[in-house]
Amino acid sequence: MKLHPYMWGCRAALPLLLRLGALVLIGVVLLTLFSRESRAQDVGAQIRWKSIEMAQVRLDDKAPLKWNVYQPDKKGSKDKKRDASLVLVLLGHRYLLIDTKARLVYLVPLAELHGSGQDFDSGDLAQENEVIPSSDWTQRDVGPAELYRLTLGDYGRVLEVSLPHMPDLRAFY
Repeated sequence: MKLHPYMWGCRAALPLLLRLGALVLIGVVLLTLFSRESRAQDVGAQIRWKSIEMAQVRLDDKAPLKWNVYQPDKKGSKDKKRDASLVLVLLGHRYLLIDTKARLVYLVPLAELHGSGQDFDSGDLAQENEVIPSSDWTQRDVGPAELYRLTLGDYGRVLEVSLPHMPDLRAFY
């Protein structure tokens, strides 16, 4: 079979085009893998904050006019032990992140919280430059709740947060 001169030039370029196509395909596959990995890391870093209905907040033995308490949603959370020690508290117009394990309080910028209904989504809110001085930490089990008491350094007031915990029903099994 005799090739036309035009086809001869295409045939010579075919290996080059195949190599170029293979490189483009490899690039697309790598970009897809890296974008999936970064999305998985972003989803893992996201925290969904759920409102705690039975919680109580007191500031110098008085209930603030506007308050609420949130804890991370445990469904789908990878780091459940760390999330269990985090509490997000609304006091008036500012949010405080309380890390009960590390005994630290962080001021949370409103731009970091993304509302979805009554709940919030956020990234990691524990920023070293947003630490609020706190002292006199106490933690007590008061029956159906866990009571955290601390003194906020910027307010100079005593903050009490009472978080309900599930009763131990193992005796009934």
